Amino acid sequence: MHGKRTIRRSLWRWRRNPLRRREDVLEAWILLIVWLVIALLGPVAGVLGAEISAHSAAQRRAERHAVTATLVSEVPHNVLADGTTGGRVDATVRWTAPDGTRHTGKAAVDGGLKAGSRVSVWTDRQDRLTPAPPTATQAGVDAAFMGAASSFAVVTTAAAGYYGARSVLNRRRRAALEDEWQQIGSQWGRTAT
Repeated sequence: MHGKRTIRRSLWRWRRNPLRRREDVLEAWILLIVWLVIALLGPVAGVLGAEISAHSAAQRRAERHAVTATLVSEVPHNVLADGTTGGRVDATVRWTAPDGTRHTGKAAVDGGLKAGSRVSVWTDRQDRLTPAPPTATQAGVDAAFMGAASSFAVVTTAAAGYYGARSVLNRRRRAALEDEWQQIGSQWGRTAT
């Protein structure tokens, strides 16, 4: 019983009613469109956002490859803010590309390594140093986050559009009500003859 009353109350803009204004019907249509956009485009945006993110990660994994490099000089321990050592430090490394050319550059390596140590670094197709590509787990998390963010963006945009339209419609309703009150107020005090 309570559920039927709630539904009837929420659908009042669709029923014939002498108090219903054009703005009420327009708001009902806008709300219906917003719900359709949320229901249909929200999931689509989420899936597309996830697929684009996953494709980007796969492309980065395909374009980058690990090579073995040699440290040019000793790498000091990285002293963290709390006084402990650990983490990665930028150091100069040297590596040989598949075509035989030798390259030198800065890469993040573990602290405390000696000169001549072998480290693994990542390069792109032009044999430039690059960050490691995302792992499959990282790519999955990123894809899920991008999917959720894309879906949320659609929902937020649709809701903001509705509240913006509702604000305009409320101003129009208030202006119409003020006009009606002025018309009624001008007739107060007059006697019917």
